[in-house]
Amino acid sequence: MPDVRVALVLATSTGGVGAHVASLVRGLVSRGLRVLVCGPVATEQVFGFTKLGADYTPVGIASGPRPMADAHALIQLRRVVQQVDLVHAHGLRAGLIGRPATPRRTPYVVTWHNAVPERGVARQAFTAMSRLVARGADVTLGASADLVAQALALGGRDVRLHEVAAAALPPPGRTAAEVRAEMGAGNRPLLLAIGRLHAQKGHDMLVRAAVRWNGLRPVPLVVVAGDGPRRDELTAAISHAGAPMRLLGRRTDIADLLGAADIVVLPSRWEARALVAQEALAAGRPLVCTAVGGLADLVGDAAVVVPSEDVDALDSAVRTLLSDPVERADLSRRALARAAQWPTEADAVAHVAAVYSELLGRPV
Repeated sequence: MPDVRVALVLATSTGGVGAHVASLVRGLVSRGLRVLVCGPVATEQVFGFTKLGADYTPVGIASGPRPMADAHALIQLRRVVQQVDLVHAHGLRAGLIGRPATPRRTPYVVTWHNAVPERGVARQAFTAMSRLVARGADVTLGASADLVAQALALGGRDVRLHEVAAAALPPPGRTAAEVRAEMGAGNRPLLLAIGRLHAQKGHDMLVRAAVRWNGLRPVPLVVVAGDGPRRDELTAAISHAGAPMRLLGRRTDIADLLGAADIVVLPSRWEARALVAQEALAAGRPLVCTAVGGLADLVGDAAVVVPSEDVDALDSAVRTLLSDPVERADLSRRALARAAQWPTEADAVAHVAAVYSELLGRPV
């Protein structure tokens, strides 16, 4: 088989998009493809695509519109994708810049990881951008059913569901007792949230719920693993409210944290096929999450699903689980059974490789 060279393009990422691209790099390289990753230097520093076997070219695609920087990124990207066989952009920002940079005869794929906002001043501009991305792709892959529906409604020509899979976490390197000692949890219940500190993730709702848990005995400790633009704002909110919460910053020991957590909480305003939810259930952790995006379909009856923005429901779900160890144990069993049904990381790579083969007219 002749060498196949693909370019994977992404914007600034510290979370799910970058993790998915890293997963594809591992899988595609193992299949003998030559992979070029194009994205910001900071994203390469977080995910280490070159260590996974990819070539890397810095292209400064920011997470939000920056006209001058975007024009420069377009020029950079156009220069480096002239000799590849296929371009695969991840996320709408990368998708918007990737289309005009890609030669017309080169197959062009875009994976949608995030939804068009339902309200707010950015909706109109975001919708226009999304329409351009949908209409410009030869194949659009949506990480959840609602993303597939959005891409179709905005003019996508060939839109397919792509079930993004979380990479298997390594076994915990520390005992639960060691992790709890680091957190200062003592004999208190330990609640864990994982995610970028961004409005989408709903950590402000978690703060409002956690304040109510000050009345429980013992008072739970809520820890949040992740960093992002709302760190200062959340730090101030936690301090002002007196919430029993700690922001841990970005962590690389997620398996350890999951192993120590009594409950995992995911209060997001929107998610597609959240890697955090997959990791929590695969670790057998009781999960409380919001009924947004693809989450309810993902977890089925293996997690407690509450309405988005409903602090009362979140508070009640956590209180019920804390008071009922039998229900927590049953949720853990259901979580492991549900996780065993999901496509694996290898399945997700195989699906993408099949799309490439179809577009290139030869096996990948």
